[in-house]
Amino acid sequence: MKLLQAGLFALLVLAGITTAKAQTVDEIIDKNIAAIGGKDILSKINSISIEGTANAMGNDYPTSITILNGKGFKTVTSVNGMDIINCMTDTSGWMLNPMMGQSEPTALPAEAIKAGKASLDVCGELYNYKDKGFTATLEGKEKYEAVDAYKIKLTNAAQTITYFIDPNTFYILRRDVKASIAGKDMTNTTTFSNYKKTDFGYVMAFTLGVNNMGYDVAVNYTKVDVNKDVDPKIFAMPK
Repeated sequence: MKLLQAGLFALLVLAGITTAKAQTVDEIIDKNIAAIGGKDILSKINSISIEGTANAMGNDYPTSITILNGKGFKTVTSVNGMDIINCMTDTSGWMLNPMMGQSEPTALPAEAIKAGKASLDVCGELYNYKDKGFTATLEGKEKYEAVDAYKIKLTNAAQTITYFIDPNTFYILRRDVKASIAGKDMTNTTTFSNYKKTDFGYVMAFTLGVNNMGYDVAVNYTKVDVNKDVDPKIFAMPK
């Protein structure tokens, strides 16, 4: 009987620890959501239109980003008079890169479209993460630059996303994405800084550092419009 009682006590303790961890993860995520405007603000965002520059190999290039929540994502970067375009919708995707010899837009493979669907989400994966099919775990704290940051991991069947969150501001400092595309494991790292509040009340990073497949790009936003009218036709692949 004593052994049974001890076993039951141990199970209760473990259940309590699991609950505490889940609450801690949700508490941190809730504070992040509050820090960038709160659920009420985020729930009202339908589109984001961004202008800025992308710096690669010491050169600045004009860039624009347009997101229509759940429906479309498009970036256009002008390099030496030529537009490099990446576009994604909820059902398809395409790209055009004259710098790689492309003269016509090319459809993206199905795996790339699946992996890139997060780009259609103006609020990010942490917002209502359970509804998006993710499981969240707190991996403790890890030093990121001078900050002892919270390390939170979101996982689903397709990818693993790791966030480093500032315990003082609850802003995201870094986001690592690991996914498998065409049988190859891909890792993308983005750093976030220079957070500012938009006229809509949404707070977002205006400076990003992107490392994708060994290439580094620094992106600086100069203008952000929230809920500007966006014509869905801009996401269609030209024929």
